[in-house]
Amino acid sequence: MTLDSFQLATAADVEFLAALINAAYRPENSNTAWTHESALVTGARINARQLLEIILKSDTVILIASAQQQRLACVQIEKKLGQCCYIGTLAVNPTMQMAGLGKQILNYAEHYARTQFGAQKLVMSVLSARAELIAFYLRRGYRQTGELLEYPITSGVGIPKQSGLKLEVLEKLA
Repeated sequence: MTLDSFQLATAADVEFLAALINAAYRPENSNTAWTHESALVTGARINARQLLEIILKSDTVILIASAQQQRLACVQIEKKLGQCCYIGTLAVNPTMQMAGLGKQILNYAEHYARTQFGAQKLVMSVLSARAELIAFYLRRGYRQTGELLEYPITSGVGIPKQSGLKLEVLEKLA
């Protein structure tokens, strides 16, 4: 399946986005998704209020990707200092994972970061325990920086099920 349209998320999309992101990151039935973090983190990954705050930021967009008029994926792109963009909150409907949609929306997000924000470097953070997801990004040209960040317990993105959970920073030249 090919993603055939991309739109900027608006305030009207926050409920849809919250459901999509939470289903992709923390599905109730862990057999439905290719990769998720349900074994590592409990609770919602994001809520409508957090999404609205992201959407209202002037230096950030959330793109919603569709195929055949069905919204299936999203990704956040945030302009950082200099010519750097943060890519995050990439989510694909769990029933459509393994169909190449993640690669497609990541490619589009990288293109958007370059053309709309002038990005020359792309940065992301991934749970360090998610080896399969890190491998996915390494195959797309990202590299491990060696930088590890503390899990953001106070930011309302869920509670780790294990102590010492870290975020690993990956980067790629745009």
